Amino acid sequence: MSATADSEGHREILEWGQVGEATRSLAQAVHDSGYEPDVILAIARGGLIVAASLAYALGVKNTFTMNVEFYTGVDERLPVPMILPPAPEFVDLEHAKVLIADDVADTGATLEVVQQFVGAKVGEVRSAALYEKSQSTVKCDYVWRRTDEWIVFPWSAEPPLNAEAVRDA
Repeated sequence: MSATADSEGHREILEWGQVGEATRSLAQAVHDSGYEPDVILAIARGGLIVAASLAYALGVKNTFTMNVEFYTGVDERLPVPMILPPAPEFVDLEHAKVLIADDVADTGATLEVVQQFVGAKVGEVRSAALYEKSQSTVKCDYVWRRTDEWIVFPWSAEPPLNAEAVRDA
């Protein structure tokens, strides 16, 4: 099973029922490459589900999260990605292998910021994303699917429930 495009072909739609297969396939690619990460680093928010799934599939218990703000709406972004506090310190991990996990490598700017932040503090960094777009400046080491369409993820397909977020949308 693979993700589908909408009726006009303008969006890639990932359903909840496909997430397990997609993340397991991504984990299999990591495993098959021989890479054994010591840490899985989720880029929040989209990478949280991906990272948790990879951690379970690869048997990695050491997970970190980085919050990076870049998207402000559908195809709307800040000028540059911003790392939000608290940022992980990566103490005593100078030899660790870190797998960065995200839902999509769109422009690549977020992954680039995270790789630069992490790279000097650990032994080796690789990246995994469910989707990668051709314009991404970062080419992920592991990708489930490539597309240039706007992607609708099941975790962000519906509007937020809190009134303030709905009012500001």
